[in-house]
Amino acid sequence: MKAQQYDARDNKLHLNEVPIPEPRDHELLVKIGCASLCHSDVMLFEPNDQGLILGQNPVTIGHEGTGTVVKSGSSEAASKFKEGDAVGFICAVECCFECKQCKQTHNAWCETGKTKMQGFSLDGYFAEYAIVDAREAMVLPQGLDPKSAAPLFCAGVTAYHGVEDCGLEPGQWMAIIGCGGLGHLGVQYAKAMGYKVIGLDIADQALEEAKNCGADHVFNSMTDQDWKKKVIEITGGGVDAAVNFTASKKSYDDAPDIIRPGLGLLMVVGIPRQPLTLNALDIALGRYRVKGSNNGTCYNMRPAIEFSAKHNIKPHLSTYPLEDVPKMVELMNSHKAQGRMGVVFD
Repeated sequence: MKAQQYDARDNKLHLNEVPIPEPRDHELLVKIGCASLCHSDVMLFEPNDQGLILGQNPVTIGHEGTGTVVKSGSSEAASKFKEGDAVGFICAVECCFECKQCKQTHNAWCETGKTKMQGFSLDGYFAEYAIVDAREAMVLPQGLDPKSAAPLFCAGVTAYHGVEDCGLEPGQWMAIIGCGGLGHLGVQYAKAMGYKVIGLDIADQALEEAKNCGADHVFNSMTDQDWKKKVIEITGGGVDAAVNFTASKKSYDDAPDIIRPGLGLLMVVGIPRQPLTLNALDIALGRYRVKGSNNGTCYNMRPAIEFSAKHNIKPHLSTYPLEDVPKMVELMNSHKAQGRMGVVFD
């Protein structure tokens, strides 16, 4: 089969011919219907000190996928799936799924220390077929198509929990910082939950997408010098939560200025190359709170996907052939992409 593989020796992608893998007892072999590109995939190509670990080299990239079951293993979890099932899945594998960290925090912190992430330390989904752990998979709800739903299985789960975990009440104000691949979904989730939404970005096409998704107000934080003042005026003192989906450290530095003092929350989702800088006095005196949200586990994946199906949350997906994944990477790096980019397989 064909697979887009990252090779650290030249820091490039290569379209390679590789064997179709065989599932182990706890795994499924899935014919990929759709694989989509996430910003963390692009982090493979750039220096970072945020803990991104490359395992095998070369490695098939991609950790957002949906498809159709071709073959299943013999374990209890795998035997729940049958050939032809339309499925979505997330990428943490080789962990125990049973320890407190796996169940309540994230599989990355599994007490076994053996967790690997597909697309980084093991082969991912920009290939015609992929192996997935049956415990990380679910049958798609009615209304979700394996040819288009891939972005929901990282971007969707991440955006849903980034918004939902803020714990706001309907009618409160939320800022969505970064209205691209993650943020345009975040706007949809926030509106479906009854929040008033301000979209912030430096790309006008992303702001246009935010408006299309229902944002009440949008601002270009690069070209509008008064954007902070306007946000404070519109919200009557600041947003109740600011959810940052970007990889921009500057956007994190700016965020406290638009959060309602003493009540507001900064939700950390996007991962800049550099560590964040927080003012310890602000935190100690309760100017704002800081919380994090991650890309999901098998324990919180299902609510996000079922909410998406119920409320018709749809990713804006631009599609390309498998050969053009390097072009997709270039578009993401240049901030010229709108919504999510993906490959749809025959």
